[in-house]
Amino acid sequence: MSAEAAQAGQPAEAVERLRQICLALPEVSERPSHGEPSFFVRDKKQFVMLDNHHHGAEHLAFWCAAPSGAQEELIAVNPQQYFRPPYVGHRGWVGVRIDQQPEWDEIAEVVRDAYRQVAPPALVTQLGE
Repeated sequence: MSAEAAQAGQPAEAVERLRQICLALPEVSERPSHGEPSFFVRDKKQFVMLDNHHHGAEHLAFWCAAPSGAQEELIAVNPQQYFRPPYVGHRGWVGVRIDQQPEWDEIAEVVRDAYRQVAPPALVTQLGE
């Protein structure tokens, strides 16, 4: 496979990996929101939204709910991977790039933290953590 072909498949692979992480959580569904794949708890509360070059952005990322203070902390530690997303950043949501060979265990933890922010306690206890 050529380097160009490998790169062309990379975004789809990253999106699929994010999808698997989200859909593995209790009672999560996927549906489009604002033209992007998004993930909801009990088909109501959104906790992750794909950012596939949204409005011309130069990255493939996702936006997600985050615990209080996490947005600032993550951006301070790694501003190349984390950012304050438009529209929802003022609510504490964090943007997470997935187009630069992310550490998928870390991505999974960020997604679980997002889930914990919106899921009812009964579902959070199902995480078994």
